[in-house]
Amino acid sequence: MKLSTRTRYGIRAAIEIAGHYGCGPVQIKVIGQKQAISVKYLEQLMAILRSGGFVHSIRGSRGGYVLAREPEQIRLDELVLALEGTITTAECVDDKDYCARAADCVARELWTKVQQAVMDVLRSFTLKDLVERTKVQHEALSYQI
Repeated sequence: MKLSTRTRYGIRAAIEIAGHYGCGPVQIKVIGQKQAISVKYLEQLMAILRSGGFVHSIRGSRGGYVLAREPEQIRLDELVLALEGTITTAECVDDKDYCARAADCVARELWTKVQQAVMDVLRSFTLKDLVERTKVQHEALSYQI
């Protein structure tokens, strides 16, 4: 199982916006520079995040993107589902009819548990958690230099 670039970059963009929560909108070019993501690709990601109700866009020279909810109210499983869709470890996990052995397959039981574990981990983190971790990492790097 591998998450798409869309999901990985979308999460990074959301973390960047969450890091500025309460300080006004973040311009897309700033997000792109700080996260090394092209503005063109970010525009696509922001459209997904906007339609998912995670961000609002603000027009104008001082415009940009802001979170639609507080960072602690946005869980990573929600973002991943919006950006990636359902995470599936194997086709038979979501569709029992995919394989004739699904009813008594121990491997399917394993793939189901793996999929559930991934979703449980994603559900346990919010954007606020990741922003706080980012701050701790930056402080540690600043201290080492």
